[in-house]
Formats: sequence, structure tokens, C-alpha cells
Amino acid sequence: MKILIVCSSNICRSPYCEYMLNRMRSSDEELAAKITWVQSGAVFHQCKRLHPKARAALKAQGFSDEELDMHRPAYVRKFPSRFEEADVIVGMTKWHKAFIPRKLRYKYINLSEFAGHEYKAVPDPFLEKTQEGYEKVMRIIDKYIEEGVARIKSGDFTLPVRN
Repeated sequence: MKILIVCSSNICRSPYCEYMLNRMRSSDEELAAKITWVQSGAVFHQCKRLHPKARAALKAQGFSDEELDMHRPAYVRKFPSRFEEADVIVGMTKWHKAFIPRKLRYKYINLSEFAGHEYKAVPDPFLEKTQEGYEKVMRIIDKYIEEGVARIKSGDFTLPVRN
């Protein structure tokens, strides 16, 4: 399975998910056999680098400056193959789906749905004024990622299918 994680600018939520999922994948052979790649992308706004609070949150998770310097935000219009190759596109809010090419929208699910829950938007941590507020959003993301991974490993997760 190829997973693409998307958010508005690919500088906060989606790269955090990408780093965390790839770490889980690299340390778990069973998961690595089920997920062949995880990447992230932006659907709305093109940016150039990780948000400083995202960087701090990922550093707190043990990622090095060298690892974080490798992140290059990928905008849907400049990296369409990333969207086409993905088996599932996991976003943070319903409106992210509107910015995905129409022919690929069937692949879209929200992060809360990835985790097996009803739809619930993941707040945009970009709006948080403090690192503490930012980290609260990251804990929501951590919970959904862990639950989504558990669903994949148990065989409970199924890919979206074109109607």
C-alpha cells in the first residue's frame, strides 16, 4: 500500500505524519510489508520548508536536523505523480479533498477515518501561538496514526475503491 498524507501547505500536519509513519514502518517488518511508501504533499498552498513548530515537534520525537532538512514540501500541481501513485490519500479536513484532482478523489479519506473513527477534522496547528498548543494537535495526530497502523496490521483497513 502506498500512503500519501496531505494537508494545506505540507509544512505542519502532513510532514509530521509522514515522518512518524515512516519511522513506524522502518522499525516493524510486518508493517513494512504492508506499506511500501509514505509521502506527504500540499493541496492548497506551496511552501518551501517545515514550519518551525513542526520542526521542534519532530525534534522532540528524536528526529535529527539532517533528517528534517530532507523534507521538501510537495505541492499537488508540481508533483501530480505522487497523488496518482498513492493507493490512499489521507487528509486532515474534508475541504482538502476538493483540491485533489477530481479523478483521484475516490482515494481520499480523513485521518480520523484512517484510524477507524467517524469524520473529525484535525485542527491546523499553524494557528497555535505556542509550542504547547501545537503539541496538543500533534498528540491527536499520534493517536490517529497509531490506531490506523493497528487497523492495517490487523487487516481491518481497506483501501478506497473507485465507484
